[in-house]
Amino acid sequence: MKYKYLFGPVPSRRLGISLGVDLVPHKTCSLNCIYCECGKTTNLTNIRKEYYPIDEIIKELDSFLKNNQQLDYITFSGGGEPTLNNKLGEIVKFLKKNYPQYKTALLTNSTLLYDKKLHNEIIDINIVLPSLDAVFNKSFNLINRPCNSIKNKKVIKSLINFSKKYKGKIWIEIFIVPGINNSDNELKLFKKILYKINPDLIQLNSLDRPGTEKTTKKATYDELNRIKNLLYPLPVEIIANFNSNTRTVFEKNNIENKILSLLERRPCTVEDLVNISGLNINEINKFLKLLIDNNKILLSNQKRGIFYLINK
Repeated sequence: MKYKYLFGPVPSRRLGISLGVDLVPHKTCSLNCIYCECGKTTNLTNIRKEYYPIDEIIKELDSFLKNNQQLDYITFSGGGEPTLNNKLGEIVKFLKKNYPQYKTALLTNSTLLYDKKLHNEIIDINIVLPSLDAVFNKSFNLINRPCNSIKNKKVIKSLINFSKKYKGKIWIEIFIVPGINNSDNELKLFKKILYKINPDLIQLNSLDRPGTEKTTKKATYDELNRIKNLLYPLPVEIIANFNSNTRTVFEKNNIENKILSLLERRPCTVEDLVNISGLNINEINKFLKLLIDNNKILLSNQKRGIFYLINK
C-alpha cells in the first residue's frame, strides 16, 4: 500500500525509530520560522479543522501497524503544525484502543496549547515535544514570525498551564539562532520560565539542514555548551546528529518513492539517506541520479554538505 499520510519509519535524532504521521498539508502552520527545514509557510493560520480526512489516516495506520512493525514511537509531525488538525484526539484514541503497544509522540510549536479542548485530545500521548524559541517578544517575532493573532506571552503561559495538567513526559526544544535569542538577558529569563514549566528534558538545537532564510546562522557546539551550562541545574542536552547505529530498511521495490517521501518533508544529504535507509551509498546515489535526471529533486550546497530537496 502506498501511504499518503504516513512517512518512514525513519531514525529520529530524538525518538529512535519513528513512524511519522502528517495531519496537515505541507507548510500549513501557525508560524513561519526562519530556520524551518520544510521551507516557508504557505498557509499561515491558527484555525483548527479536519485538514486531512481522519478516516483515511486511521486506515493507513491500521494497514501499517497490523504487521507488527518495530517502532520506538508513532510521531505526529511532518511538514506543518499537527495540532491544527481538530481530529488529532480521535487518532490518539484509535491507537490507544487498537495498538496500545506503541508509544506516541507529538512535535508541536506550542502555539495552540491555549485550547483546553486540545489538552484533552493529547493528554494520553506518551511524550510531547513542544518548542519554545524565545521569551522576548522581539526574538519571537524575528525567529518564529507568527500569524497575527499569536502572542509570545500567551504561548508561554499556555505551556506552563499545560505542563501542570499533563502527566506524560515533556521534552522542550529550544532552537538557538545566534544573534537573536542567545543573549545572557534572554537566557536568564528562559531559565526562570523553564523552572515554571518543569520539563523532563530541555533540548538545545541549531541549524542542521537548509533553513527558510539563508542568513540564518548555526550555533557552534561551544555556544550551545555555554547555554547548557548557563541553564544548569535544569536537565539540558545538546541534540546530536543522527546516530549511525539507528537504522531502518527501505523496501527494495519502493526505494524511489521512499526517498521522495522523505525529501518532501525535509532536505537530506547522501549520508542522511544512507543512515535512514540501511542502503549503501552507491545504491542511494543511483536513485538520486535517476530522480535528478527526471527533474524530481534539486541540489543545494550548504556548509554541512550537498542537500537534496524536492523540486516543487
